[in-house]
Parts: sequence; C-alpha cells; structure tokens
Amino acid sequence: MDYFTDSLLAALRLIGSFDAATWRIVGTSLYIALISTLLAALAGIPLGVTAALGDFPGRRALRQLLHTLMAMPTVMIGLIFYGLLSRRGPLGELGLLYTRQAVILGETTLILPIVMNLAWQAVEDADPALATTLKTLGANFRQTASYLAREVRRALLAAAVMGFGRAIGEIGAAMMLGGNIAGLTRTMTTAIALETGKGEFEQGLALGLALLGVAGAVNAFLFRLRPERAP
Repeated sequence: MDYFTDSLLAALRLIGSFDAATWRIVGTSLYIALISTLLAALAGIPLGVTAALGDFPGRRALRQLLHTLMAMPTVMIGLIFYGLLSRRGPLGELGLLYTRQAVILGETTLILPIVMNLAWQAVEDADPALATTLKTLGANFRQTASYLAREVRRALLAAAVMGFGRAIGEIGAAMMLGGNIAGLTRTMTTAIALETGKGEFEQGLALGLALLGVAGAVNAFLFRLRPERAP
C-alpha cells in the first residue's frame, strides 16, 4: 500500500510540476485525437444524416455493418493499415508508417462508424412529422437534411464528442501505426504501456491520471449536452 501511495504522490508531483515530457505526451494525444475527431465528424455526420433520410438498397445491411465496425478491436484496424502502409504494402511508397498521419488515419477510421451511426440515430430520434412537414412545404432533400441537422445539433455534437473519447483512449492502432516514438507519435496510452513495462510506474500513473482527467472532462461535457427533463 505504501508503494502505491508513494507512487501516486510522485505522479501528482509530476503533473503539478508541469513536467515537460509528460505534458508533451498529453499534447500529442490531444492533437491526434482532435484531428481524428474533426475528420470523422466532417465525413460521418453528413453521411449519417443522409443515410437516415435516404431510402436505398442495402440500408439495413449498412446499419448492421456500422454496428459491427463500432465493436471492431483497435488492433485489427492497426493491423489492416500496417499492411497497407508498410514498405511492402500497396501504400508503402507514401512513407506514412510510424508518423502522426498514420495514427490519425487509423483513429479516424476507428471512430468514423461511431460518429456516423450516432448521427443516423439522432435524425431517427427526431420528430418524425418534421421531415414530412418539410417535404410538404416543398423542401428538397438537401434542405430537409440541413434543417434536421440543425434541429438535432446537440446530439450531433455529442456524437463527435463520443468519437473523441474513443480516440483519446485508443492504444492498439496508435502503437502499431505510430511506433510509440517520443515527441512524435507517443500518446498517453502507448506511453503508459511503455513506462509501466520499464518499471517507471510513477510516470505511467501520472499519464493515467491525465488520461482520466481528459475522460472526465469529456463525460462532463456530454452530460451538459443531455436535454433537461421537464419538472
């Protein structure tokens, strides 16, 4: 118990002293997760809204596929892109393996189904009479989608935040595609695994506490987005 208590106090001192190495890793994690979330939201929200309003062959199969992809292990995504980006892979000439771009590509792919599926669900949960009314008033598909997106914007923002929460805590793809390079691709999760394996428990715990703080902030923001219940 004394070992854990001493380690916890040492971890808090590392965070409180603004240790440069610790905060560099935190900054890298936030950068990669934010860019991945932005890319996933830019693609996933319009696709989710369009799919929710559309009537096309394979619609049900697409929804089932999204549910499956939401549960895909992160190491599987890392494995797929490692094969694509490695020197012998079809995209090896791009030289992206073990770069931030590779990690961003993997994490964007990881959270895109989450954002798209939640955006789809948000539109379906809206008042069903709203879309019918808009069509009656002569609105075209684009106008209907735009109006509904504004109506459920809080839910769409929540979808993006959920994606960010998934990205910030991801380790499999980040480790395989980024290589855990200090100052470049080392994120909080990969650094926790590395430092703990080296016996630097205090450093790993400090990063774990920072990750917990980010997760807590994400959850607090999501809670604020929830609609208030009528008294």
